[in-house]
Amino acid sequence: MRFRSSYFAIAASLFFFLAGQAFVPLLGVEADEALFGMAFFPPRYAASIRIGHSTFPLMIMTYVGTLKAWIYRPVLRWFHPGVWSLREPMLVAGAVSIWLFYLLLKRMAGERAAVIGCTLLATDSLYLLTTCFDWGPVTLQHLLLIGGLWLLLRFYQERTEGSLAGGAFLLGLALWDKTLAAWMLSGMGIASLAVFWREVRSLISLRRTAIWVAAFLLGSLPLWTYNASFHWATFRGNFRRDSNELRGKSEVLRATVNGQGLFGYLTGEDSGTPVPHQPTGPLQSASARIAAIAGDPGHSLGLYALLSAILLMPLAGGNDRRAMLFALIAMIVAWIQMAITANAGGAVHHTILLWPFPQLMVAVSLAAASKRFGRAGIPLLCAVLGVLAVSGVLLTNEYYTKMLRNGGSAAWTDAIFPLSAYVQGLPSTYVYCLDWGIMDSLRFLSGGKLTLAGSDYRFTKEELTAEDRETIVQIVSDGANLYVSHTKEAQVFPDNQKFLKLAAASGYRPYSLAVIADSFGRPTFEVYRLAPALQ
Repeated sequence: MRFRSSYFAIAASLFFFLAGQAFVPLLGVEADEALFGMAFFPPRYAASIRIGHSTFPLMIMTYVGTLKAWIYRPVLRWFHPGVWSLREPMLVAGAVSIWLFYLLLKRMAGERAAVIGCTLLATDSLYLLTTCFDWGPVTLQHLLLIGGLWLLLRFYQERTEGSLAGGAFLLGLALWDKTLAAWMLSGMGIASLAVFWREVRSLISLRRTAIWVAAFLLGSLPLWTYNASFHWATFRGNFRRDSNELRGKSEVLRATVNGQGLFGYLTGEDSGTPVPHQPTGPLQSASARIAAIAGDPGHSLGLYALLSAILLMPLAGGNDRRAMLFALIAMIVAWIQMAITANAGGAVHHTILLWPFPQLMVAVSLAAASKRFGRAGIPLLCAVLGVLAVSGVLLTNEYYTKMLRNGGSAAWTDAIFPLSAYVQGLPSTYVYCLDWGIMDSLRFLSGGKLTLAGSDYRFTKEELTAEDRETIVQIVSDGANLYVSHTKEAQVFPDNQKFLKLAAASGYRPYSLAVIADSFGRPTFEVYRLAPALQ
């Protein structure tokens, strides 16, 4: 059984990785997906410290560390920046997280639950999509939290202090990677104390506490170093309470569990795609036929599976019930923090941080239920698991067909690729990006070769000082500057319109160099220069 189940887990991880390959080239590079590039590609905005003659980036935002940037630094030295070098490493990390989830569940609830769990996770549409297009970022969060939890469970079962140190170190890394890991860390901590207090108490000693604290602080050391140098910025502005959006965040939670939460965000809409792409080649044609036969499913069965697992929890055995209770409490504690935190918890890339605990609950519940049916348990289990897995795969296929047919939404437009090529081919002093969603993508795709400048805050101020006006005149009077904005149809924020008014007030008018369309013919970006109005 052990030999077969381990190979099944490898197959599930491989399936996840291969399924991701179909999505890699479909969408353009979104700004937050490429955000880590600011740590090493100019213009650099990461908070750094100097040690000797070297500069070490620590944080790209007050709550987002540079762990991902450090991982990508050697990758981008070997491979040209693009969708493959951007997305393949995260797909590898996602596949490894499925294997680690198998190892975790095998120790927690046995091999049957482990096989179920890794199957459910590998066929979960949103786990795949948020891993491939890692704009959260969430992929390293999953990898580090699952790995850390597995090592801590191994420590409990085998009393190996190396596993204790390794688990604490990975959890510390998760906190540095994104401070929102505190949601899941606190959830797991409270759940452990509530469900496994006796076991936790039996493990506590001065030596082990010292090992835990030292390893955790070592993993998160860059976060504390940054805060010590920047007046504890992480904790001064990121944790504001706001419970006015509970209904909306509850809806996002539901849409994440049942898999529908990324329709319209990643994918373009039918109504906004006047000339949709038709399938070409056997893979795309087969995908379109399967979607049509399945009735273009809009959600998976994940929500029904999770609710059933919660309802059947009292029927599980003692250890299985405790494992499910641990996962449930951890999710509740983490989600409550999302729900009451201002400007957080209201999007899929937040709620997906609860994963893989929904799959853990369903896996343990199905494994426990199947044992109650004796010999009939395995066939029944295979049937139920097959239905759940197929529903996930069909939903993933629906995302694939929509991306092929309609492309990405405005934030994920593939027009970014011809824009990058066009701008790199023009001489310029600076390239001013006058709307959100342009500069970070261009920075990454150009490998830092463009002299980029963002939408200056002076462009949006209600009242301008004399110094502001002088700076704006200096900018617009340089005829070698390039200006990139979205077209009116694709505009995110109206900053570029304000800038044009300021330029006109200074005696300059824009003249368009090019309008860049996506592969569907939708005008998306405009590139122009400024010239004196009398010319």
